[in-house]
Amino acid sequence: MVILSHPTGNQNMAAVAAGLEQEDLLTACFTCVHWRANAPLGRLLPAGLRATLERRSRLGIPEEKIHTRPTRELVRNLLPRLGKTRLTQGEGQPFSIDAVYRDLDRHVARQLPRFPQVRAVYAYEDGAREQFRAARELGLRRIYDLPIGYWRASRAMAAEEVERRPEWAPTMQALTDSAEKCARKDEELELADTILVASRFTRNTLMQYPGKAKDIVIVPYGTPTHSSEPRKMTDRNHPLRVIFVGSLSQRKGISYLFDAVQQLAGSVKLTIIGRKAGNLALLDQQCQIHRWIPSLSHAEILNEMRSHDVLVFPSLFEGFGLVIGEALSQGLPVITTPNTGGPDILRDGVDSFIVPIRDANAIAARLTDLHEDRTRLKQMSDAALERARELTWAAYQQGVVAAVREAMTIGKA
Repeated sequence: MVILSHPTGNQNMAAVAAGLEQEDLLTACFTCVHWRANAPLGRLLPAGLRATLERRSRLGIPEEKIHTRPTRELVRNLLPRLGKTRLTQGEGQPFSIDAVYRDLDRHVARQLPRFPQVRAVYAYEDGAREQFRAARELGLRRIYDLPIGYWRASRAMAAEEVERRPEWAPTMQALTDSAEKCARKDEELELADTILVASRFTRNTLMQYPGKAKDIVIVPYGTPTHSSEPRKMTDRNHPLRVIFVGSLSQRKGISYLFDAVQQLAGSVKLTIIGRKAGNLALLDQQCQIHRWIPSLSHAEILNEMRSHDVLVFPSLFEGFGLVIGEALSQGLPVITTPNTGGPDILRDGVDSFIVPIRDANAIAARLTDLHEDRTRLKQMSDAALERARELTWAAYQQGVVAAVREAMTIGKA
């Protein structure tokens, strides 16, 4: 009874697909690329491209329900590897990520009449407008998944940050979206009947939406399979091993992490995993000072987490932050801010510390606490594993399915 679509088939979408399928609610799932594990073609591809495609094999649903539109997305991933990026950068370019989203959205809209049994469409931000328009004409319910906070709130935060830290402005991408793209986001919200978000922070940002109030449902994301072995006590005579995972941008609060680590001199060692946002010499310098890894597979990130003591995720604006749950699953306490999904799943002072945004001193103080008190670090690590056992993807699926059923019940009434 539901058609689901997402261009890249990320982990969240895969969980939604599996949950709907288990409850016999999924009619069709549209994505760009669905890679079949151990495909013979895979051996002929460059290792980097093969790794990218292998991340598209998450959909654990019947093959006949998966509908793909691969060409534009495959070209988008191939061109940079050939040193040709012009056609992939910028909203108007034919092989940009924005173009990929718009193309799949139009395709799903055209396909909706082929499924007369469908009662609802489930789509994601930037990829929902055309199918929501078509669904409205067909009398179908529109369920909208908003993975990050509302764009007006994001832009206001970015403007504040540019004023506070102008040297980091090149990494602030919230100010670059066109008026057309922002208008598209607002129309998606206007067309939606139900909005799913992963955190209270995301819900609260929607207070800045000027349109009609919507039915908003909060369903926090799950965590990976937790580590089976508790972590060993570490020695305070050695530096605290700190890790950050995410885009290296000021939206993630990256400069405040660098400032905090600088305050602590040799008492911490920092690993940063993520691609640079923008072209900035200041960021290049920090990547030379600290251990920087541009990209790793999901399994490799979890492995890196197991060799560290604490995750710092000082984001200024976040829909949720999957790395928070990933860290818990590997027994890492988390230092994060209220502008993430942290307050929805973490226990401040038990398995985590929630610190104010833009506060390097608060980050440094909490890192000092953990560096000097390794007994507390071990206790918080054990608590993190305990919490991860409660935050399963199955629970996320159940929450989404309940929201979908409710949306369709309202529509029927």
